[in-house]
Amino acid sequence: MGLFDRVSRLIRANVNDMVSNAEDPEKILEQSIIDMQEDLVQMRQAVAKAIAAQNRMRQQYTQANNEANQWQQRAQLALQKGDEGLAREALTRRKAKADAAGSLQGQLDGQTTLADKLKQNLVALESKISEAKTKKDMLKARATAAKANEQLQSSLSSMNTGSAMAAFERMEEKVMEMEARSEAAADLGGASLESQFAALESSGNVDDELEAMKAQMLGGSSSAGALPAGDAPQASTPQDAAVVVELVALRRQVK
Repeated sequence: MGLFDRVSRLIRANVNDMVSNAEDPEKILEQSIIDMQEDLVQMRQAVAKAIAAQNRMRQQYTQANNEANQWQQRAQLALQKGDEGLAREALTRRKAKADAAGSLQGQLDGQTTLADKLKQNLVALESKISEAKTKKDMLKARATAAKANEQLQSSLSSMNTGSAMAAFERMEEKVMEMEARSEAAADLGGASLESQFAALESSGNVDDELEAMKAQMLGGSSSAGALPAGDAPQASTPQDAAVVVELVALRRQVK
């Protein structure tokens, strides 16, 4: 393979690739419709010319046929008048016009066939253009949807979805951890409150035992005289000691 052939093939391949990449379906579809519309205009002009030629040939054929019939009548008239020479001349003219009419008849038949064929092609082209316009709108819509989907997929692929999802999961775990700490703090607060009330209750029991011991000591001592002012009245008998104990308990309830 020669160097020139290789270079030529490489150039053509690159050009084809550039053209393929540069082709925009929407623009190509619009241009195709424009081209078909131009072809339709040319086809209509061709049909008009064919019909005009057909009409002109029909007129020429009709005229030649009429003239042939006229010379036929003249030949008959000359013969009736006894002028054979004039009748022969008239027949010669009739034959020429008849030959011309026959030739025009063949041309007219051919022109009529051509005009009919062009009319059929015109109708087919108009139908194709109408169908192409309908398909063009549909293909443009599909091309637009494909471009939008391609851009969406490109945007999604460029996004760092994995790291974003991982961050989302970490924040979810952190919120759950915060909620657990909050519940634990509430439990600890409740336990502390319970312990405070338990301490108060236990201190109350100690006070009760202390007062009872005081009452026993006051009741068992014979030489104890009177309690200090404001504490309890003097108890000289066991009954008095019991009264003192009840009095002390009553004072504590009042306080």
